[in-house]
Amino acid sequence: MTTTTETGSLRIDIVSDVVCPWCIIGYKQLESAMAETGIDADIHWHPFELNPRMAAAGENLRAHLAAKYGTTLEGSIRARAKLTAMGAELDFAFNYADDMRIYNTFRAHQLLHWAGQQGRQHDLKMALFGAFFTDRKNIDDPHILADVAGGIGLDRNDAAAVLVAGEFAEAVREEETFWMSRGISGVPAMIFDEKYLVSGAQGVANYTSILNQVAEHLAA
Repeated sequence: MTTTTETGSLRIDIVSDVVCPWCIIGYKQLESAMAETGIDADIHWHPFELNPRMAAAGENLRAHLAAKYGTTLEGSIRARAKLTAMGAELDFAFNYADDMRIYNTFRAHQLLHWAGQQGRQHDLKMALFGAFFTDRKNIDDPHILADVAGGIGLDRNDAAAVLVAGEFAEAVREEETFWMSRGISGVPAMIFDEKYLVSGAQGVANYTSILNQVAEHLAA
């Protein structure tokens, strides 16, 4: 028995965080591979927090990476240049700055859960990637999150109310716990057809190969 959606599309679950640059790079590579192969996919996004204990004010991104990973200034400059170039090739704009900050994303994931109930989770996910990496916005700020939701045509007042109430906080925590219990400790993590786990941004050519291989299995 194969795992396809009601429309016959290949199901792809993606565990990711909206402050993870490799998550948007990986998705855009996958998107290009889907276009090249003509394979239709039903994308399901799932929450992961890179910084679950980060304070509300966030931290300077460069200082955060230095403290967490030992990234040097030179290494940061090289990494940002590489990501910016890769993003440009994939039609995504990274707009790094020395004073750029990184934030906790628990509220963002709650809003994504809400958007998913309206069939707009993917659109909001893309908008949040842009809000953080391109516009350098504080995506832990409820007002900014509501603005982003409103910007893609969702009801801004409803979005704000969802964030104030925190009604999906428990659901997000449960989903995060589920994926961690399945061994997901880093992102992006993509699960093809609910069977095949692929970690990290693999590149367009590799995603093309993966899609073709999974499609062959589904057709067998």
